[in-house]
Amino acid sequence: MKEAYLYEKLENNKVKCSNCAHYCNIMPEKRGICGVRENKKGKLYSLNYGKIVALNVDPIEKKPLYHFLPKTYSLSLSTVGCNFKCQNCQNWKISQFSGKEIPGKKLTPEEIIRMAKDNNLPSISYTYTEPAIFSEYALDIMKLAKNQGTKNVWVSNGFWSKELFDMIFPYLDAVNVDIKGFTEEFYKKYCSGRLEPVLETLKRLKKKKIWTEITTLVIPGINDQKETFKNIASFIKKDLGEETPWHVARFSGAVSWKLNNISDTPLETLKTAYRIGKEAGLKYVHVGNVPGFSTE
Repeated sequence: MKEAYLYEKLENNKVKCSNCAHYCNIMPEKRGICGVRENKKGKLYSLNYGKIVALNVDPIEKKPLYHFLPKTYSLSLSTVGCNFKCQNCQNWKISQFSGKEIPGKKLTPEEIIRMAKDNNLPSISYTYTEPAIFSEYALDIMKLAKNQGTKNVWVSNGFWSKELFDMIFPYLDAVNVDIKGFTEEFYKKYCSGRLEPVLETLKRLKKKKIWTEITTLVIPGINDQKETFKNIASFIKKDLGEETPWHVARFSGAVSWKLNNISDTPLETLKTAYRIGKEAGLKYVHVGNVPGFSTE
């Protein structure tokens, strides 16, 4: 447990969290939407600080990042919690954890850095769940990593506050951000979030010249319309640049949190998304979750 870095004290011991774009107003002894930030007597605490529930060495391409440190491996870590409730989530057992006691193996930032160095890993990835919800822990690791020449990677939904962006961008080297759909209705219904803050985060990343790749998980009957593909591709081209890679990934109902009655994405749909991305002028469009897939 650690006092949160981004919050405002309000009257009657209430607090306003400014860690993500929800800007939760939290009553005493209550938690925010993420489930891992709690108001204790007028102070906001990160309950998941230093409590690791997932720690692996992954190919950087698994993030997915295809154009940042290619063919290298990254130390990947996560805590429980998330600021979204995506019905298609594949890591829902840790992202949607709702228990009173926060699980995880206690590891200090110094221990994480030592693991990366001992294994000659050029980067650390904050992934599996939304890194914004363990931003205090991530930031403390990132500062040490930056000082030692290790790169920092976030795999994120992009639903950040401006305050969070300003806090982490000096230490952030690369990011993969989901554009899950392209309407506010979609984000509200399927993610319990909003689209606009995600787009604002992406514009800020572009302005600061942080390497960015985009992922869209294509869910049959939900976000697989040609118009959705066109809108996402157009936004990437216009606001992020034609060199920004777009990953269109295959959905699998078997590992989905609440959409397990939906079939896997047809290959033809992925081919359509690929073609639309290329026709929009994007240099790099990649099809994910389909080994050996060909767009021909």
